Amino acid sequence: MKSDLPSATVERLPRYLRCIERLPPSQSTISSRELARLSNLTAAGVRRDISYLGTFGIRGVGYRVKELNDQIRHALGLTADRPVAVVGIGNLGSALANYTGFGNRGFRIVGLYDAAPTKIGTHLGGVEVRDISRLPDDARTTHISVGIIATPAGAAQQVATMLVEAGVPSILNFAPTVLQVPDDIHLRQVDLATELQILGYYMT
Repeated sequence: MKSDLPSATVERLPRYLRCIERLPPSQSTISSRELARLSNLTAAGVRRDISYLGTFGIRGVGYRVKELNDQIRHALGLTADRPVAVVGIGNLGSALANYTGFGNRGFRIVGLYDAAPTKIGTHLGGVEVRDISRLPDDARTTHISVGIIATPAGAAQQVATMLVEAGVPSILNFAPTVLQVPDDIHLRQVDLATELQILGYYMT
């Protein structure tokens, strides 16, 4: 099913999930119109996205909240355990390491890495910061699924190459630089400066 989902639908599924999880525990159903309002989308778009999951609403009732929650989580692969490594324990990396929300989504931080001797051996979120040289061996033994890069731009490509060679299939890059990785690696770029510049355009 996952391979058949349009990329735009995949982009919107986490938004639907976030809205559903904020509903009152007593609410058992939700209409496409209500979900569209909560997610700031159109009801027709919501119905189309959800139809890809094989879930269809009941006329006059809507979608069963629990069933829809389960279907979205399954489609996004959130029912599996995903070991994660964070590389670069500066301000951003430290914040990511201490963020407790990953566990609720099936992503478990198992490794923290840095090159600075002053950071190696410290602990964040109950995980020890290890020397970056330990990353390749650790990635193989702990079966890391996602590598998060929070290093300065100049070090990001080297880290990405290290992750790829260690067999890490997915990379989330926060470093402000474009990475080169093989086509079979899932790469997502989060460039905060770029996002601010886009907002600047709309505020001009």
